[in-house]
Amino acid sequence: MRFERLRIQGLRCLSEVEVDLGPGINVFEGPNGAGKTSMLEAAFLLSHARSFRSGARDALLQRGASELAVFAELMHGDGRSRRVGLGRAGSPRWDARIDGEKAALGALVGECAVVCFEPGSHALIAGAADERRRYLDWGVFHVEQGFLETWRRYQRALKQRNALLRSAASADELFSPWEAELAQAAHTIEAQRQRYLEQLTPMLAKSAGNLLPELGVVELRYRRGWPEGSDLADVLGESRARDRLRGHTTVGAHRADWALAFTHAPLREHLSRGQEKLAALASLLAQAALFAAERGEWPVVCLDDLASELDHPHQQALVAELQAAGAQVLLTGTELPPALAAVPHRLFHVEQGQVARLL
Repeated sequence: MRFERLRIQGLRCLSEVEVDLGPGINVFEGPNGAGKTSMLEAAFLLSHARSFRSGARDALLQRGASELAVFAELMHGDGRSRRVGLGRAGSPRWDARIDGEKAALGALVGECAVVCFEPGSHALIAGAADERRRYLDWGVFHVEQGFLETWRRYQRALKQRNALLRSAASADELFSPWEAELAQAAHTIEAQRQRYLEQLTPMLAKSAGNLLPELGVVELRYRRGWPEGSDLADVLGESRARDRLRGHTTVGAHRADWALAFTHAPLREHLSRGQEKLAALASLLAQAALFAAERGEWPVVCLDDLASELDHPHQQALVAELQAAGAQVLLTGTELPPALAAVPHRLFHVEQGQVARLL
């Protein structure tokens, strides 16, 4: 898929911006603080209903603005076109639209697919498990029908069980129906995640082999969130007393995690910061390639501050791969990265929240 036009209102320093994007590489260059990253953030919002910047929810709305909105005209690989939008005004809840009609957030996210490599991407490898679960579940959502509904069932049951854990008057028999629902949904989610990881692993091996050949063969190690060989309903019952003390559910699908282990770096602590970034990039490229294999089109690829995140050889290799795949790329930098000097691209200058096409 690709964005043909992107319109942004009230997002950080971008008051009113509209750009026509090319089908290939689109470069946003300009000084620091000009609003370049916010251009990528707008595209990412349409695909994830959240920012890729940590703790950014309350900072998204421009100071003094009453409304935040992102609109896009997008084209799918099969020729289908869609007009999509996401916004909010006076409420923390997002309002999603598709072709002018109000839509569920899940439907909007299903239409848009954006992956992003940015300065904080190393957290996918070295950060908290939450980021890795989001990565995993976004991928599963796009290839497994029914995942979203099951995930919502799980979250509803988890919320109810946590409320009972925090209530001193809750009798044990009140837990059983919610624990049964939680376990049933968790086992479905687990099966969907496992299928996805089986498909992802060979693509990850290829991308990691290209970016980190010095580390040897990569292995993706997955931990599901409760002991192997155990039924979650039984584990929930056994952990009830401990969970009461902690006030939350300590086992389940919401506690899953994964890690990469290389032949010559079996623990993530063995990786340098640069290698963490390349491992995160390999994971994102593998996810994008699997999306393309399943859906017949690449997601949009956002690369924030490429020149400072990757050295020149890795920049060249990445650009060549994305060109060969036919992916639309949105890329930022304080100047045009050297790796793009001889590559066809559309160039925009960003300064003080204004965007102008140069080439």
